[in-house]
Amino acid sequence: MKKLSLTLISAILLVACGKKEEQAAAPSVIPYKLIQIQKSNTTLLAEYPATLEGITDIDIRAKVDGYIEKIYVQEGQEVKKGQLLFKLETQTANQEAAAAKAKVTAAQVEVNRLKPLVERNIISDVQLETAKANLASAKSTYQSILERINYATIKSPVNGIVGTLPLRLGSYVSSQTAEPLTRISDVSTIYAYFSMNEKQQLDITMQTPGKTFQEKITKMPAVNLILSNGMQYDLKGKIETFSGQANTQTGSFNVRASFPNANKVLRSGGSGSIQIPTNLKDVILIPQNATLEMQDKRIVLVTDKDNKVKFVPVEVRAVPGGQYFVVDKGLNSNDKILIEGVGIVAEGTAIKPELVDYASIITADKKAIN
Repeated sequence: MKKLSLTLISAILLVACGKKEEQAAAPSVIPYKLIQIQKSNTTLLAEYPATLEGITDIDIRAKVDGYIEKIYVQEGQEVKKGQLLFKLETQTANQEAAAAKAKVTAAQVEVNRLKPLVERNIISDVQLETAKANLASAKSTYQSILERINYATIKSPVNGIVGTLPLRLGSYVSSQTAEPLTRISDVSTIYAYFSMNEKQQLDITMQTPGKTFQEKITKMPAVNLILSNGMQYDLKGKIETFSGQANTQTGSFNVRASFPNANKVLRSGGSGSIQIPTNLKDVILIPQNATLEMQDKRIVLVTDKDNKVKFVPVEVRAVPGGQYFVVDKGLNSNDKILIEGVGIVAEGTAIKPELVDYASIITADKKAIN
């Protein structure tokens, strides 16, 4: 009995040691994060840096030579069409106008004197016609001087906001002065100018309904304006135009969106960012970094019931912004895909799954920066 007991104990110990050796030799299963696919409705935002300009930005320049005698406005002041902005010195012009007016009077007197003489055939018509020509010339000279005097009073051509005032009282200006007196910006509507590359332009236009390009533009969703302080502008804007062709140097298209600005919060020359929303309904959305390209195919790493990795080809559409794909074919709801280790884990590898909430990955960063 003692020999039998010792033999049994030895066998048990050998089995236990064998199991420990097998466990030590077995490779460790590495944990990887994955998400379980769900269909959802969501809105993603593609963002583009933009510059702001008013409907019109008009340089105010002098039409005549002279010294600035009066400045009636201040920088940033709101002005109406026809409101006084500047007055140039006109003392010399006034003296010239007085002399020209005297010549007009003298010429008129001469015409009046000759008329009855012609009527009585005392003198020929030639003298009267010459006098009339002199009168017309005198009036033209006088009118020209008056226009110069009028041009010395400079008014705003539009409703708008006064820009900088680089010149001060006493500065000499002329029509050839390089720097304008100021700039008046009509900011009742603000234009936001930005650019996007050809791929982004195609993604946006192809996802917008419409038979013609112009029809697609009219049906594009309203856009947001993020101001330079990070705050979103209260009112929505509308994309109005795309440039007719791509810039040959950069390959980008210029785009213009307009925003109402009745309260004049936005000013010409400012900057911000345009956000273009993409509304997605009942779609499978996955991060782009959860995929890899292999032999011209887009691959997703799916786990099976044994937690082994399987490579699955998918058909996708890029969402503007470069962060996500919409999956058209290849995945189903409840499929589990890896969101880390992509490009490292080999097909057939067994992993330890760490399930991450789908919504936390997809909605964590809906702002897609271009």
